[in-house]
Amino acid sequence: MPYASVVLDIPTRALDGAFDYAVPAELAAEAVTGSTVLVTFAGRAAVGYVVATHEEPPAGVAPEKIRAVEQVLAPSAFDETAARVAAWMAREYACPPAEAIRPFLAPGQKVRVTRASADAPWELQTERAGAVDDRWARLTPAANDYEPARTASRQRAVIEALRQGPQRVAELSATIPGAAAAVTALAKRGVVDVTHRRRVRGTDDTTLSSAAAPRPERLTNGQQAALAAIDAARTAARGDVVLVDGVTGSGKTEVYLAAIERALADGRGALVLVPEISLTAQTVGRFRSRFGDEVAVLHSRLSTGERFDQWDLVRSGRARVVVGARSALFAPLREVGLIIIDEEHEGSYKQDKSPRYHAREVAAELARARGAALVLGSATPSLESLARCRAGVFRGARWTRVEMPERPGAAVLPRVTVVDMAEQFRGGGRSIFSAPLANALLDVARRREKAVLLLNRRGFANFLMCRECGCVPECPHCSTALTYHERGHMLACHSCGRSWPVRAFPDPSTSCPNCGSRYLAAFGVGTQRVEDELRMLLPEDVEVIRMDADTTRAKGAHQRLLEQFDAAECAVLVGTQMIAKGLDFPEVTLVGVVNADTMLKLPDFRAAERTYDLLEQVAGRAGRGERPGEVIVQTYWATHPAMRAVAAHDRAVFLDAELAERAEAHYPPFARLANVTVWGRAEKDVRSTCDELAAAVRGRVGDDAGWEVLGPAECVKARVKDQFRRHLMVKAPADADLGGVVGACAVSLGRRAGINMAVDIDAYDLM
Repeated sequence: MPYASVVLDIPTRALDGAFDYAVPAELAAEAVTGSTVLVTFAGRAAVGYVVATHEEPPAGVAPEKIRAVEQVLAPSAFDETAARVAAWMAREYACPPAEAIRPFLAPGQKVRVTRASADAPWELQTERAGAVDDRWARLTPAANDYEPARTASRQRAVIEALRQGPQRVAELSATIPGAAAAVTALAKRGVVDVTHRRRVRGTDDTTLSSAAAPRPERLTNGQQAALAAIDAARTAARGDVVLVDGVTGSGKTEVYLAAIERALADGRGALVLVPEISLTAQTVGRFRSRFGDEVAVLHSRLSTGERFDQWDLVRSGRARVVVGARSALFAPLREVGLIIIDEEHEGSYKQDKSPRYHAREVAAELARARGAALVLGSATPSLESLARCRAGVFRGARWTRVEMPERPGAAVLPRVTVVDMAEQFRGGGRSIFSAPLANALLDVARRREKAVLLLNRRGFANFLMCRECGCVPECPHCSTALTYHERGHMLACHSCGRSWPVRAFPDPSTSCPNCGSRYLAAFGVGTQRVEDELRMLLPEDVEVIRMDADTTRAKGAHQRLLEQFDAAECAVLVGTQMIAKGLDFPEVTLVGVVNADTMLKLPDFRAAERTYDLLEQVAGRAGRGERPGEVIVQTYWATHPAMRAVAAHDRAVFLDAELAERAEAHYPPFARLANVTVWGRAEKDVRSTCDELAAAVRGRVGDDAGWEVLGPAECVKARVKDQFRRHLMVKAPADADLGGVVGACAVSLGRRAGINMAVDIDAYDLM
């Protein structure tokens, strides 16, 4: 009798491994690796995932004492290699094995099971995810001799419509009321043939006109060097990594396309990750223009059914190129030859919910397991990737850096001007636009070109503040200031999502909640205000398009706004970080950064790196065509190394200073960092749990070199949704088993009622 190792989907850190179950003969063909099964554990039914099968029972256990798998709930969603990667994720990121497996499951699959009656089989719940069959109708030769009855007007209409060719029955019903019944009647007479075809959702053919990928006449020297390095890594088939370090607009996408073509020719597929959903419209258009129907798209803005169909195209082998955001990494592509992570420096590749993995690290492990090559592309590579390339080898894989310092053709890097806003203020400037930026915007309107304005903040202003006592209205449920939104005149909490009309907060009058003064003023600048100021500054025939979290909530909003900007003759695109990366519009000649200091003051050691990355990336949106580009950066900290580096297009100006600070403080890339957050409604219990965990970690690492426990302390957001939050940080050597140590200490505390804990290994968010 075969046996299966099953990981149980029970939410507890205590279950850190798989359990063996016997597989009955009638289920042997279905209970394979990757399948979801129903088993009995501790006297109750439980859902589990098969991670391995074997013919021998576990050592030391009599076969008759081993419980059997009761039912197969879902077919295989992953293979043995994916199961090993999931086990690595569980160890590396200190999460239960079941949570590491869930990203590999079919979209829409839930843990819960139901059944109609006590005698009925259990069924796994899904979110309307599954194959959809459409009924198609076509005329048979018998239709030539068939004459409907005089009263059968619907049959006549259906036959007339089908003479133009086969159609979906649903489409016929939309134009001919009662068409479905008419088709059924005609099918019984042999006049119409009805067949079932699989409908594939999520294949919207609408793409941006700028999203084509024409093949260049020749590659630049940098592109050829990058392609050669990728070929060598793919041939080695051991998980080697190539960092394509190319300036913005240097043609990294063409390198990806050429490398994928070679992988496909060798019978291997490719996974392509982009950092923002907003980039998929252009990226997918380019990849489909080169690879057609072999491209599948996976991201969270698709419906569950659309994601399932795209996922199933990959599982069936019909699609061999997968493009999407972070989660596309877990697509069931068996023959992986290439994994490509574009804009690899982006923080959005770090998952903020369990399993809190980093896509770069999981991709490196997946490449090793699959014998594939990993390609990282960026104009501003992360400090971790640069450090590994300097070392040459990391975790057994070779890391190679290839530079692409030039743009193809006549395109050149834009001229960057840093404007000191303090000087503008001393000179009498009170507008959110400095004189150089305002003049440049008017020049763009005069020349009928396009511009991009970046502000890393949504809303009309940062906050309201009382001019008499200085009070700033805060969320009653979170320790964060409320953001003022002029559209709708409301105050919104960007932590818990609650909002209040200004006239109803905190009482029916518009007054200060502290002293009652009616003099509340808006401070700071948001995207709504920038949009309004632009409309007043520019001529009416210049389109102003705002792209932020508020305007892109609806499905398809990203693509719709980009299409609007793409089609406009003269336009300004105002947005947050989502417009700073990857977008390629040759008509954009001006990029303005309204306030470059947004992130510099945050209590986060990566603040300067994120600022430099963002500014360099958004600057690269200008001058990608034949016309030269200009970038204007407004700042109150013009002497900061990040500002000077962007102005000079010289990364070393920033990098040397930043690496010196990181090394002195023992922060990544010179160390690993874990952030453990504890929260709950009882502040006393939160404090005691945090203290016990810190003591457990200190006791485990002792005086080992390179280990340090910081805290516990209150989080920057000390209260969210009425829950108190504290955290501690653990520093460890760069090669340490950080997840294993912190995870074991967390398990040793046991489950505490009313207390939640999040272990974030290689943390990116310290707030």
